[in-house]
Amino acid sequence: MYMPRLSLYKPEKGNDYTFLDNTVVEMFTVGGTDVFVHKYLGPKNTDEADATPSQPRYDAVKETNIQDMLFLENRDRKYDTDVYSLRGIYNVQDIDFDMSQFGLFLQNDTLFMTIPITSSVKTLGRKVMPGDVFELPHLKDEYALNDFNVALKRFYVVEDISRAAEGFSQTWYPHLYRVKLKQIYDSQEFKEILDKDAGAGTGQTLRDVLSTYEQEMQINNAVIQQAEADAPKSGYDIAHFYTLQVDSQGKPELVTTDTHSNGTHVARSSGATLKGTVTQTIMDYNDGKLQFIDLTLDSAAPSGQRIPNQNDVITYGEPSRGPHGTDSKYLIQFSTSFDGNTAYSHAVVEMRLGKAVYLRVNDTYSMVSIVCFNPFPSF
Repeated sequence: MYMPRLSLYKPEKGNDYTFLDNTVVEMFTVGGTDVFVHKYLGPKNTDEADATPSQPRYDAVKETNIQDMLFLENRDRKYDTDVYSLRGIYNVQDIDFDMSQFGLFLQNDTLFMTIPITSSVKTLGRKVMPGDVFELPHLKDEYALNDFNVALKRFYVVEDISRAAEGFSQTWYPHLYRVKLKQIYDSQEFKEILDKDAGAGTGQTLRDVLSTYEQEMQINNAVIQQAEADAPKSGYDIAHFYTLQVDSQGKPELVTTDTHSNGTHVARSSGATLKGTVTQTIMDYNDGKLQFIDLTLDSAAPSGQRIPNQNDVITYGEPSRGPHGTDSKYLIQFSTSFDGNTAYSHAVVEMRLGKAVYLRVNDTYSMVSIVCFNPFPSF
């Protein structure tokens, strides 16, 4: 005679499992809180005329359908008009701001709730899944600072669900689901829920009493109006911005001159002279043009003589550029008079004229003979 082998685990869920499961459900009935479940039915079906490969049209609305294949989103969600009641347990915690990084972030706006597996499946007809919305009636706020004669409700959407570690009994079978919940906001996904009546008897919806959209838009519009008043030309008026032209070494290239009190430039008494013959004049109400030929830049003649074998000093006029300019940058001022009024126009031109070099030997000017054997010499 042999005794049967003792084992808490059995391949089938027998009376032991049923007894333990009923005990777990009774514990939630006694110590848990009500949870109103808005059952997710699936994404709304796309109209046949608007259907695309990335947003197909299905034969029926199901929880497993995907509305947008490209972004893997279910934006237009459909919920059951009936509300189901479950029991759940979770740890109540204070909602604190996380200030360990830049900005303010809610650290505890996520809840982890445990619910019985068998009772939730019997009530909903399926297991709880992401997309279901839990309403927690014990979190209603009857004393909110508003003009509504209704308590503000709290809604949380299921983000993830798994078997709770503490829900495994001695038979090695699970009895509890661990649900991750996130507070919902006024967004496209929860339109059907927020469009429901708020229960105030005034025809207001849940969106009217819960959404902060209107306040946020008022704040945003006020900020925009203040910005337009403080900076009316922001983004268009760039007159106060400038950049300096630099040379090959990264140093600023400036063309400087002396100016009269009226802003016109003082003509130079010495230095280079710009000469030319006007061949064409085009005058317009808003514009004008002058065309020159044989335009030359003549340097001032030096004073003194260069006599061989003598130490004579030759002086030159002022340089034909500003003290901080370059050899190739020149500022040209044009003026014209009509009925006693004079108008001025300025332009910066670039001329590369080369550099004059004089040969001086032993502090005296000398005569130098250069003999070239190449018919095309290069100096």
